[in-house]
Amino acid sequence: MSRPRRRLASTCVGTVTAGLLATGAALAAPDENRTGDSGIAMGAYLDYGPNGVARIPYLSRWLGGREIRVGHTYLPGDQWAGIEGRVSFLEDWARWRLADDDRMFVLNVPMQERNEARVPDQQVARLIRAGARGDHDEHFRRLAERLVSLGVPDTVIVLGWEMNGVTYTHRCRPDPANWKVYWRRVVDVMRAVPGQKFKFDFAPSRGTDAIGWTKCYPGDDHVDIIGMDSYDQAPGETFDEQISQPYGLQKHVDFARAHRKAISYPEWGLFRRGDNPEYVRRMLRWIEQHKPLYHTITDYCPHGVWQCKQNPESSKAFRDALMPEAPGPVVPTPVVPTPVVPTPVVPTPVVPTPVVPTPAVPTPQVPTPTVPTPQIPTPQVPTPTVPTPQVPTPQVPTPQVPTPQVPTPQVTEPAPEPSPVAPSPEVPTPAAPSPVVPSPVVPSPEVPTPAGPTPAAPSPEVPKPSPAAPSPVAPAPVTPSPVVPKPEPTPAAPLPQQPPLNSMQWCVPLNFGEWLSKLVGKQSVCVTIDLGEGSGFWPF
Repeated sequence: MSRPRRRLASTCVGTVTAGLLATGAALAAPDENRTGDSGIAMGAYLDYGPNGVARIPYLSRWLGGREIRVGHTYLPGDQWAGIEGRVSFLEDWARWRLADDDRMFVLNVPMQERNEARVPDQQVARLIRAGARGDHDEHFRRLAERLVSLGVPDTVIVLGWEMNGVTYTHRCRPDPANWKVYWRRVVDVMRAVPGQKFKFDFAPSRGTDAIGWTKCYPGDDHVDIIGMDSYDQAPGETFDEQISQPYGLQKHVDFARAHRKAISYPEWGLFRRGDNPEYVRRMLRWIEQHKPLYHTITDYCPHGVWQCKQNPESSKAFRDALMPEAPGPVVPTPVVPTPVVPTPVVPTPVVPTPVVPTPAVPTPQVPTPTVPTPQIPTPQVPTPTVPTPQVPTPQVPTPQVPTPQVPTPQVTEPAPEPSPVAPSPEVPTPAAPSPVVPSPVVPSPEVPTPAGPTPAAPSPEVPKPSPAAPSPVAPAPVTPSPVVPKPEPTPAAPLPQQPPLNSMQWCVPLNFGEWLSKLVGKQSVCVTIDLGEGSGFWPF
């Protein structure tokens, strides 16, 4: 019974597996125009100075985030100072290189000053022989020391590039033998500088040009990389002819393989044929096929595809080929049904569990002790009884002599020159029976008197007011004492032919204690005592 089911399951699994393999093969078919990111270091020449460094991240963004690993620039060849590296932009490139260990700095180095001055062949030959004798060694030693000091001792040196052409003063054809000696001498001088790790790239231009570039090859001991500059121009009308022509792309690959050297493409791009997307696609596929150490497109017009806007089709081809591949659609994995094999049900025998009686253990009753709560007596605080003080009303005897009325003088105009007021001595209080009341001592008010001639007696006389010319009454001074009501003089009936006598009202504050004073307020007893000459109390 189990054998037919097993055959059926095997047949289903085999059918589904075959379908999956066929689907995977269809999905895995690569796009022939996409090179992908195969690990080849890629870059572009964007500018020789700081602008070239600054444009690198923008090119990377244009390519969908593809990493630009190669920074490529050139030393000026008009004077030996430039060839020695005495230019400030090297510092910018060194900082860019040191920011990431995976980056590569490629530097084209001329072999002669006035390198683009169209120097004739005879003079070029003399310069080549001078270099072979060592006349220019010091210039290259200084360059090597400069690069080591900047922290880029592993720079790729493209020395005397396109030496098989007619453009540069460091060309090879005027004296190929001494040219190779000169190259080897420069390499030896730079390698002798402590700390260097330079790689020297021998990079002719594609094709025969002025001389077959293999005739300028200085030897394997002084070359690390065999490069080639290849633009879309003659010789070769098509890309296939660029491959197969003498000293073409195929010759370059074969020669490097024979000498066990890595290859490179330091310069490539559009040129004589304008916007040519087919050339761009074929060149990128060639690079992907032969895995150079690095490649850099020359990105300015007419060669470029990013900064140069006159090549839109080639630009699209370049970008489509180098952008990171977007993730493809998710293909659901087919569900392979697993055959269900019924499992026989084996009855489990029921084993009765013996009932073991649990002995009942009596729980002892522990009496809970009763703790009496102590009664804490509440203390009775007696309320103090505050006695109400009985204040006797003072009995002031009224004198039998009527008190004369003191008229209030009407002051019409102030005295022209008032004399200083002399203080009046205190008037003693006559001995009159009065209750003793605990109160603060109230000073007797002083009776101001107008200044007169100095008296002979110790006490000044109090002048009597004249009805015809009343004297101004000076205000009584304010005494610093508890609040005392202002004494009001009691008017009396005027006596004929008698001058007004002094009268005074006495007020005594009553002190009931702090607690009672808060209830009834401050109280005072005021009496008017006539101390005039006719009162019987006048002591003088």
